Amino acid sequence: MLFFKRLWRDLLNLIYPGICLACGDNLPAQHGFLCPSCLLHIPRTNFHLEQDNFVEQLFWGRTQVEQATAFMYFTKGSKYQALIHQLKYKGLKEIGYSLGKMFGEDLMGSSFIQADMIIPVPLHPKKKRKRGFNQSEWIAKGIGERLDIPVKSRLLKRNKNTATQTKKSRFERWQNVEEAFVVNNKNLLTDKRVILVDDVVTTGATLEACANIIQRETGAKVYIATLGVAWN
Repeated sequence: MLFFKRLWRDLLNLIYPGICLACGDNLPAQHGFLCPSCLLHIPRTNFHLEQDNFVEQLFWGRTQVEQATAFMYFTKGSKYQALIHQLKYKGLKEIGYSLGKMFGEDLMGSSFIQADMIIPVPLHPKKKRKRGFNQSEWIAKGIGERLDIPVKSRLLKRNKNTATQTKKSRFERWQNVEEAFVVNNKNLLTDKRVILVDDVVTTGATLEACANIIQRETGAKVYIATLGVAWN
């Protein structure tokens, strides 16, 4: 185990050349990708401790959700927004994995640990090939490691290559992803508890579409966990 920890640390040191990926300051030796200050001041929501929290309210009247939360606030122009953008668009998938582990640590002791599996929101195969990975899957891997819950990336498939949700209205976002997903191996999901994981929730349209198809096809209970929640 110690060998693998050292291997992971050495890999991070190769990927992140001694600077904090949030603020750009120099990092202490072997300190991952966030400096002590940025690590300390991650704008955590702690919504998993709050009933009827902001993320849960996004889904009221739209889809049945057992519980919903986000790890941190996603504010435009913030250094933490830049961090997530590096995850999504710069290929630094290890950011998602590491933040996912922090998220999973926060969720320990909550009702999320009752889940049977974690399902990342899928990308369309064309988009995944272009990007090289699914950022939500790497976030899910980090959460799953901490909670000791398996990640099942192939049980939900995106069969419609939708346009980006950026700059779309709430209704346009819903139209964009309606019927965009299909469930594979329905028997494996029947009457299970599932955590749906995505990178950032804004209007919740994508997660709503995923939750609806899973519930309609399998009767599974759905929890939602996102790395960020859009915040003004």
